[in-house]
Amino acid sequence: MHADIHHLLHTIESTELHSRAAGFRLPRAGLRTRVGWTLVEVGLRLTTQGRDAAAPRTAAFHPA
Repeated sequence: MHADIHHLLHTIESTELHSRAAGFRLPRAGLRTRVGWTLVEVGLRLTTQGRDAAAPRTAAFHPA
């Protein structure tokens, strides 16, 4: 296959794929905002816990 024909076919296929993919993109600002607020919430939870929260725990631990 000649390089010119290969390049032309690649360009056509690339353009078609880009146009089809445009319909599947999520709004970037909304996703960034949600992730940002989630990180803020996690950070606030981590900073408001006391020193005991850093101690290892088991699910079956019940002090007598």
